Amino acid sequence: MSAQPVPNGAPDTAHRPPNAQTAVPAAATPAVAPPVAADPAAPSPGRELAAVLAAASPGASEVALDLPLTLTTTFPFFAARPRYTVRHLLGARDLDGDEQAWYVSEPIRSDTPAQSGVSYASSPESAFEPRLESAGLTEVRVAVPLPDGLTGHPDLFGAYVDRRVVVRLCTAENEVLLHGSADEAVTGLLNVRGRRTARGRGGLAADVAWAAALVEETGGSCDGMVVHPDVYWRLTLDGRLTHLNAVGVRVSRTRMIDRHQALFGDFRAVATLLDPARSRLVLRRGGDGAPDVVEAYCQVGLAVHLPQHLVLADLGEALR
Repeated sequence: MSAQPVPNGAPDTAHRPPNAQTAVPAAATPAVAPPVAADPAAPSPGRELAAVLAAASPGASEVALDLPLTLTTTFPFFAARPRYTVRHLLGARDLDGDEQAWYVSEPIRSDTPAQSGVSYASSPESAFEPRLESAGLTEVRVAVPLPDGLTGHPDLFGAYVDRRVVVRLCTAENEVLLHGSADEAVTGLLNVRGRRTARGRGGLAADVAWAAALVEETGGSCDGMVVHPDVYWRLTLDGRLTHLNAVGVRVSRTRMIDRHQALFGDFRAVATLLDPARSRLVLRRGGDGAPDVVEAYCQVGLAVHLPQHLVLADLGEALR
């Protein structure tokens, strides 16, 4: 099957948070990431799995449900929490059945200056070298044990899948998008070749401003950060998170990045999330003292266009 082309900075048509900072001034709207839009009357993935289980043959050792959506977009608590995952920083593109996508990458030459001059000829982007590349998909998977007897309570079982299983899949997806996948189909934003590094100067506010400005030295516009919760709450308590939201910077907090690090970037230009909108839930019965387990799967890919628009900053001095 032929690969689908993905333009640089692909617009987030499939997974743009409905409450993203576009309709009203960002300063007045928290960066909330609601679940993917769906028919309000439609059952949730957990409830669908509960219905399939109810219709299954008694004693079935396995019950499976294939879903035409991405489970990591359905976590119900996103609707009320101002919390972005890594995927929410990126533009997304549906693959419509394809297993890979062609895209344009624009790496810099080894002799490209680290700082821009005051003319286009002396800017880093004047030396970018575009080339055609392809990206494939990887599978994100978690397996979550169930408390004994849970499947006998369909409503509770469905809610547990929607909340506790899906949130673990979101964590696993954050890990893949940041660190890469075991099959190397996804390199990971922290490991992608061409990403730049910076060492903080000792003050959190100054370090954030400096790293965001470094993103723009290569022609980007800093629109996002990935930080550990320790950094996030420091930014919140001193009011700087509000300032960042006001200028359109989305801040994703996750334990999948080291406490002393922060990843800054023009994320929607850096990479496009490849999303085939395919997921699977599987209930596997235990036995012999082993618990029942629900396995959750989804697929993702990453087309990295401009890795030089990423800056990984070491904030260690500022966090002491």
